[in-house]
Amino acid sequence: MTLKSAVVIRHVHFEDLGTFAAPLRRAGYDIKYRDVGTEDFLNFVPDAPDLLIALGGPIGAYEDLTYPFLQREVEVVRARLKTARPTLGICLGAQLIARASGAKVFPTGAKEIGFDPISLNEAGRASPLRHLERVPMLHWHGDTYDLPTGATLLASTSRNVQQAFSIGSNILGLQFHPEADAGAAFERWLVGHACELAAAKIDIGKLRNDAAEFGATLAVAAEAMITEWLEQVHAD
Repeated sequence: MTLKSAVVIRHVHFEDLGTFAAPLRRAGYDIKYRDVGTEDFLNFVPDAPDLLIALGGPIGAYEDLTYPFLQREVEVVRARLKTARPTLGICLGAQLIARASGAKVFPTGAKEIGFDPISLNEAGRASPLRHLERVPMLHWHGDTYDLPTGATLLASTSRNVQQAFSIGSNILGLQFHPEADAGAAFERWLVGHACELAAAKIDIGKLRNDAAEFGATLAVAAEAMITEWLEQVHAD
C-alpha cells in the first residue's frame, strides 16, 4: 500500500501529535515532523504533502519581528488554503490558518489553561467534533482570532467564542488540544510551560489531577474525532 504523506510542523518538541499519531498511521499516513530550529524545516513545496498539520506553541501568530520564520509559515499555510489541500491547525496552528486567511489574531488579555468542555453549535454537532461533546478538552492559550471569511464556527467556550472552525471539508482549526497525551507524557507540558503556568498562577497540582481524571476519556474521543475527519478529507 502506498502511504500518504503527513508533514507536521512542530514548534516545541513536547507539543507533538500525541494521541493523534496512531490514528494517522492507521489511516495510512507516513508522518514526518518538521521542527522549528532545523534550518530547512519549512523548505518543502506547500502543496506536496497529502496532509499538513501545524501544531501548538507558546508564541503569538503575529510575532513576526521576534520570530521571523512565522512569515514563511503563514505563506506555506496560505498556499495550502488556496488549493484547499487538507490542513489541520491546533492552537497556534489554528491561529496561523486564521491569519493566512486574512483574519486578525490577537491577545485575549487572559490565559485559558485547564480542562473544560467545549460547546458545539449545530454545525459542530454535524461535524467530526461531535465526538468531543461533553468531554473536557485541554485549553492552553492566551490568544484568539476573528473567524476567517468563509469559515464555519464549530465550537466555543464561555471564555472564548472562537474554539474551532472549518473551511470546507479539508481545513480544520482547533484552538484547544484534543491531541494532548494526558498520561505520563503530560508532565512534559507542565515542565516545559513552567514559567507560563507560574505567571498565570495556575494550580499545577489541579491541572495534573485533571489530566489523570479526564485523559483516558479525552484520548478515546479525540481518536474518534480525528479518524472521522481523516475519512472525509479529499487529498486530490
